[in-house]
Amino acid sequence: MICDNLSINEKGHLVFAGRDTVDLAQKYGTPLYVMDENKIREHMREYKAAFEKYFPEGSCPEYASKAFSCKQIYRIAAEEKMNIDVVSCGEIYTAMSTGYPMENCFFHGNNKTDEDIEFAMEAKVGCIVADSEEELFAINQIAKQKGITQKILLRVTPGIDTHTHQKISTGNVDSKFGIAIDTNQAKETVGKILKLQNIDFAGFHCHIGSQIFESGPFDLASELMFRFIKDIKDTYGYTPRVLNLGGGFGVRYIDSDPKISFAEKIAEIAKILEKQSKAFGIEIPKIAMEPGRSIVADAGLTLYSVGSVKEITGYKNYVSIDGGMTDNPRYTLYESPYTVILATRANDEKDFCATIAGRCCEEGDVIQENVMLPKPKRNEILAVLTTGAYNYSMASNYNRVPRPPVIMLNDKDEYIAVKRETLEDICALDI
Repeated sequence: MICDNLSINEKGHLVFAGRDTVDLAQKYGTPLYVMDENKIREHMREYKAAFEKYFPEGSCPEYASKAFSCKQIYRIAAEEKMNIDVVSCGEIYTAMSTGYPMENCFFHGNNKTDEDIEFAMEAKVGCIVADSEEELFAINQIAKQKGITQKILLRVTPGIDTHTHQKISTGNVDSKFGIAIDTNQAKETVGKILKLQNIDFAGFHCHIGSQIFESGPFDLASELMFRFIKDIKDTYGYTPRVLNLGGGFGVRYIDSDPKISFAEKIAEIAKILEKQSKAFGIEIPKIAMEPGRSIVADAGLTLYSVGSVKEITGYKNYVSIDGGMTDNPRYTLYESPYTVILATRANDEKDFCATIAGRCCEEGDVIQENVMLPKPKRNEILAVLTTGAYNYSMASNYNRVPRPPVIMLNDKDEYIAVKRETLEDICALDI
């Protein structure tokens, strides 16, 4: 199994976080998102312990909300004393509504409107990560109107190709995010920031992409960032208090993906930072990173009921399910790989090759192609693994399909974290 919270019981059923997935599907219906609360907490604790051990005092990881955002994840983050990053007023409001301490919240995004900025300030968001000069001036102006000084980080683009999928690579010089270092624009922007009276300029943020399994890209990013910091110090006499290296650690979607220890990777990054610190004569600032996918991805799976098995002689086979791109659009968007298991007969021989097709009226509604399974039967349960990140977050009501619920599991309990949408919910905002 690709994760240690998976097994197969004496019935031949797939077991997730100690629960029979077939029983869960029968109890709550399908499609069904299932999340392992213990695994989420385990990952958060691993990150926090590693930060405390290897990085300067005051360093802290930030859970990247966009991976999976609902009220319960913010309650968990608060209990685990983990910072969060958010990218919209919706995520801010969701966190705030749970009583999450908003001073530990960092607000990202490449196009924050004046209304977004004002909402964040009224919510007392701790730090805004500024993405452009226009945004910086807007933050300063709105802070002035409110009579406050707003803490910010400046997002810069180091110009690194991490060889991940183009749509999840964010560090290239021509990325839509941040201000480029290579073009000298980031340096010029720093000079302008230092003249703004209502800005508390805490430091820099960079993000190079996702699904990174090696330390090499972080090594290069750290060298470029320390070189940039040295240039800024020499030019303006400014030294950042905080350096946010973004997120990006990879997770296992399929057997061929490597298994990595997040703590070991953080230790490697710490050594890299020490090397760059000595090379450039710059003290290591407080370090932040933004794990999202690596916190929740393998803490989730999705359960579906099989509808039909269609064999097109001489061409291909389809297994149709009662979900699809409405609850997991990532294959349609990125051709993302997933492990698919027939949960009802997880031990049976996998001798049937099929494309897993969704229910939407769209040819591209596919979860995975060329999957080897025991030949499924109608109403058997199919599990797609490692769906805790970006599946619920990116779900939609295309074809007016209601979104699935989220069921949380822990050692003592199972509970509904997000209710299943109803047909009434679909029409709730219609006039």
